[in-house]
Amino acid sequence: MSTPADRLANRIFLGMIVGVTLGALLRLLFPHVNGLESLAKQTSIQLLDPLGRIFLRLLFLVVVPLVFASLALGVVQLGRLDRLGPMAGRTFALFGLNMAIGVGLGLLVMNGVKPGTRLEPETREKIQAQFKGEVQKQESRSAEVTAGPTQRPLPWLVDTFLPANMLRAVVGDTTTRIGDVLPLILFALLIGAAGTTLPEAQRQSLQQLLELLSGLMTRIVGWALQLAPVAVAAMLLSTVINLGLQFLIPLLWFTVSVLVVMAIHCFGTMSLLLRFLSSRSPVEFFRAIRTILFTAFSTSSSNATLPTSLQVTQERLKVSAPVAGFVLPLGATMNMSGTALYEGCVVLFIAQVYGVDLSLSQQIILLLLTVLSAVAVAGIPGASLPLIIGLLANFQIPAEGIGLILGVDRLLDMARTTLNVAADVVTAVIVDESEQRSQ
Repeated sequence: MSTPADRLANRIFLGMIVGVTLGALLRLLFPHVNGLESLAKQTSIQLLDPLGRIFLRLLFLVVVPLVFASLALGVVQLGRLDRLGPMAGRTFALFGLNMAIGVGLGLLVMNGVKPGTRLEPETREKIQAQFKGEVQKQESRSAEVTAGPTQRPLPWLVDTFLPANMLRAVVGDTTTRIGDVLPLILFALLIGAAGTTLPEAQRQSLQQLLELLSGLMTRIVGWALQLAPVAVAAMLLSTVINLGLQFLIPLLWFTVSVLVVMAIHCFGTMSLLLRFLSSRSPVEFFRAIRTILFTAFSTSSSNATLPTSLQVTQERLKVSAPVAGFVLPLGATMNMSGTALYEGCVVLFIAQVYGVDLSLSQQIILLLLTVLSAVAVAGIPGASLPLIIGLLANFQIPAEGIGLILGVDRLLDMARTTLNVAADVVTAVIVDESEQRSQ
């Protein structure tokens, strides 16, 4: 029986097919119907682009409050930080390591394959001309960010993470849609850390308030996603009218590249972690968790896979109940290795499509931000979209490009959920052996 998430994903995919097909038919008729091309392009400007912007602007609305509430809530839910103990320390260290390696591999592959650059020169020139203003702002920002860490590292770090006016930095000026998310992330983490020091009753009140704010924002995301099928069809129809079908080539390269790097991280990185940090055989491990992987791939939900993960991890992998009960539920919320990898790949891909060159310094910042933002992703379909838009805005990359990947997001969601769950189980196994050795 299909779930609401499945039906929504199917409608989005159908919107992609409708937009691409209708756009291709119109382009075939352009040479044969006088005035059709001009009419189609005017319709694109006056109707299709605004429809896409409605969808994007709804997501813009929730970026700041959702990032703040989700990150602060994640820290507050941990309770007293000074009471977490060695097991929690090992768990969080492995979570961070998994996500950082995943993003690093994703960025490495995106830089090597460069799927976003696989466009015809004429098409690339059209895209760059269309977003010339954004690209120029990005080039100016790139020079500033590149110069910052190398010429004045400490002042640059202070100005970046602790601006004189945080609200102005977060909101942005009149020339940008969204400001920097770096000070917002730091502020959210500080609020969460301060919240853990409150008396228990006050901490619970703060947690409930953040849960309410996060819930309200995710509900708005849900409303935006109801418009997604129409918005995707409109955005892709507009893209095909103006650019043709050439954009499908980089999209195919992007999809294949992401699936390959996720497989490398899942079966390569995780195998190395098992080999060097535990006594488990990677082959036997993956044979034992096949049911978990199949469940994660089919449901696209870490939370829905959690009961299977707990059962298999304790019965077949013989992980102790306290460790499994601590690591796996926490991992389903915080250890988003596949999501972090995906976010980094999407940002770099869209940057390549629009001709925005991210420097090494910016990609290091991107790695940090994707790890932190992945922790803040809520457990609903499409919850990563506002965070990806926030990342795009932080690097002055046109957020409209996110419409290119929405049609293939369902397949990639299944793959990244599988990776998320596999990383949780690997962490549980390693932490369990560490606990046994320390006793």
